[in-house]
Amino acid sequence: MTSTLQTTPAPDRLDLLADPVAAAVRDWAVPGVPAGELLVAEIDPDMADTAEFCARYGMSLDTSANCVVVAGKRGGEIRYAACVVLATTRADVNGLVRRRLEARKASFAPMSDAVSATGMEYGGITPLGLPPEWPVLVDPAVVGTQQVVIGSGLRRSKLLVPGKALAGLPNAEVTEGLGVPVSTD
Repeated sequence: MTSTLQTTPAPDRLDLLADPVAAAVRDWAVPGVPAGELLVAEIDPDMADTAEFCARYGMSLDTSANCVVVAGKRGGEIRYAACVVLATTRADVNGLVRRRLEARKASFAPMSDAVSATGMEYGGITPLGLPPEWPVLVDPAVVGTQQVVIGSGLRRSKLLVPGKALAGLPNAEVTEGLGVPVSTD
């Protein structure tokens, strides 16, 4: 599959990134991954959802990652985490993530909460630029991907980053078993 994406170094096109993502790129300090290796591509915002994006731009699902915001509740307290898994898997929200958040119940955060807490558009939420108190759980398969497509904080663009860069993000925790294969039943 040949990609039709036109990329440019993300530091050169901060206008294609949500404000907190642009700040994270400006302040980039992941060892061994220069900011110039972070690429951004402008896309049709109607094609931002993973399956449509991959089909339209010639990308593979196994090199695309989703970042989901999970809310864990316990005793009236809500704790958030971001989970980054390959598009061919789903995050183990009710098992591994719930236990990591020490919550009685965990679920995907409501859209309005995720958007207001991150400063990003729904469908474009990315692990770069998240609130500093949130753990960022990253599946090892994402880290092992040479270049992975993730959101940019906006629906009108995507970031392409070395998978290993996500392991170096602040509060990143490479979490074995986070990504569970999607059932084809």
